[in-house]
Amino acid sequence: MPVSKPDVRVRRVYEQPSAEDGTRVLVDRLWPRGLSKDAAGVDEWPKALTPSDELRRWYHSPSGEFEEFGRRYEAELAAPDAAEALDGLRTLAKAGRVTLLTAAKDPDHSHTAVLLRLLLT
Repeated sequence: MPVSKPDVRVRRVYEQPSAEDGTRVLVDRLWPRGLSKDAAGVDEWPKALTPSDELRRWYHSPSGEFEEFGRRYEAELAAPDAAEALDGLRTLAKAGRVTLLTAAKDPDHSHTAVLLRLLLT
């Protein structure tokens, strides 16, 4: 029997929660500005999955570029706490739809894109 691909998607946390979201997982280190916990509808918040402050600052500096950010972020995800959180997210994704939530204005060029790729491969 073929193994089905995990059902994972990315949405901005500021969008209205939907019944189609499945388990809603906030993947940002900081709570989104101006958003109440009730309005966000977050089910999980594994802070160990988020990029370090140092990596975030580097990425948003003039020398930061997305491909190198992805390599550095994957290296951070290999640390024990992050790897355990990533395994937990994989387990959630095998059980049903997971929606990764972020406040990033461009999720396709943020850490959520790296997480999505890792979860789908």
